[in-house]
Amino acid sequence: MKHFIHLKDISSKDLRKILIDAKKRKNQRKKLNTLDVDKNAPLRGKLLVQMFEKSSLRTRLSFNLAIKQLGGGTITLRSNELHLGQGGESLEDTAKILSTYGDGFMLRTDDDKKIDNFAKFSNIPVINGLSPSSHPTQILSDIFTVEELTKKNISKLNICWIGDSNNVLNSLIAASVKFKFNLNIGCPNNYSPNKAILNWAQKQNKNIKVNSDPKISIKNADAVFSDKVISLNDKVNVKKKLNDFKKYKITSSLFRYAKKKCIFLHCLPRGNEVENKVFQSKNSQVWLQALNRVHVQKSILLFCFGKLR
Repeated sequence: MKHFIHLKDISSKDLRKILIDAKKRKNQRKKLNTLDVDKNAPLRGKLLVQMFEKSSLRTRLSFNLAIKQLGGGTITLRSNELHLGQGGESLEDTAKILSTYGDGFMLRTDDDKKIDNFAKFSNIPVINGLSPSSHPTQILSDIFTVEELTKKNISKLNICWIGDSNNVLNSLIAASVKFKFNLNIGCPNNYSPNKAILNWAQKQNKNIKVNSDPKISIKNADAVFSDKVISLNDKVNVKKKLNDFKKYKITSSLFRYAKKKCIFLHCLPRGNEVENKVFQSKNSQVWLQALNRVHVQKSILLFCFGKLR
């Protein structure tokens, strides 16, 4: 049993094994229908319990498909449907009950401590479907997409992030250490990445740069990542924040500073942080990016269940 909570806590070797397995599984599914089960149904009889404290589209659907294509099943819960620390039941008790009924637990939460505590008290693998500090399943899938499209190991590429510093960027920073790629971050000075995460990463990867000039950050990029500036439940002055990010909008004129075949990725949903001309361009691979989450999450599940070969 292995948890999948933060990329920084998983070995580079295991992360690469997940990507290799995902590539193999994607190739094997070319002639299969959406609900056809993979050969040998490696997770036959296994139940994945999913719980969402925040809205979800891609994570919910991709995990649902992932476990079913592996031969297992899923049940989706909302936190307000459980006792979950209320009504006299502790989080520890809830974790133990879930461990009794299910074989794996995927949680999307507003609270980092909650997912850590679930992992502490759970007897089954816990997967982070998004937390305030981390979105590991998203970024691992994005790396898979970049390597699939470029046909190169990501360690040979220049990766750029333009936008707000958030949980997705935290996981991208951790990934830059695990996969040893150049990472250039473009954001306003007042929105710099988490200092503890950045300091940890820069000690191990000297090729992580933060710049307040997006033109410098995007120069010669092989892939540009972005995310919504105003996130769900973001408790900020919206008007001020949007104004602070005005010059960080990914326009076609800014995108010209990247390499000609530069890939544009966005984990969605999108806001006005990217010009529609870029989002709908041939460089944009957001739909493939979303689909690939199914393939990578299948391999993450196999890793957690000790079935990855």
